[in-house]
Amino acid sequence: MKKALTQIEPVVSAYPKAAMFALAEAGYSSLFEQLISCILSIRTYDEVSLPAAKRLFSKARTAAAIAQLPLTDLEALITPCTYAERKASQIQAIAQQVVEQYGDELPADAAVLQGFKGVGPKCAHLALGISTGQPYISVDTHVHRVVNRWGVVETKTPEKTLQALEQQVPRDIWVDINRILMPFGKRICTTVPRCSDCPVRQGCQQVGVTRTR
Repeated sequence: MKKALTQIEPVVSAYPKAAMFALAEAGYSSLFEQLISCILSIRTYDEVSLPAAKRLFSKARTAAAIAQLPLTDLEALITPCTYAERKASQIQAIAQQVVEQYGDELPADAAVLQGFKGVGPKCAHLALGISTGQPYISVDTHVHRVVNRWGVVETKTPEKTLQALEQQVPRDIWVDINRILMPFGKRICTTVPRCSDCPVRQGCQQVGVTRTR
């Protein structure tokens, strides 16, 4: 896996980074900002969620600041993210909970993050990995598809893929898995993969692939 990531990284460097990594590079790297940006990205293209996160953080970057925003203003800032009304309520509730329970300082703890309504392992792990460097694997649909196609794992869901990878992959590349394989799966190893552009095609088992480009 480590060798494959090394071979893929120069190829995906030509493409935009995944939204959360791009935000961290732009200075929005606190755990709270990363968690909120992940919520915005759920079922939303990066091209939409990234500018929405920047709009929100230009007005309020901390839990205390977001907790004080009128809900209508918060919703307007994150529109046109998918389910903007629902996400605005969710984000404000999380912000208020952070302020009330933790004094505006979100603990770097996966259990705490997953205790918030609507926050699953993917968002918790990504936020912690990017913000704090803690070794966590985050598996989205792209990562799930790629590693199953390679034959590294044989799983039916991203959750099962996460568990399998944790048993097989060195901890020092856990954060890099999403950073590199998400854009790789989005741009090259797509549903109908661009195998002609793939730097690791010779080692790929092409599980389930019936058509390529």
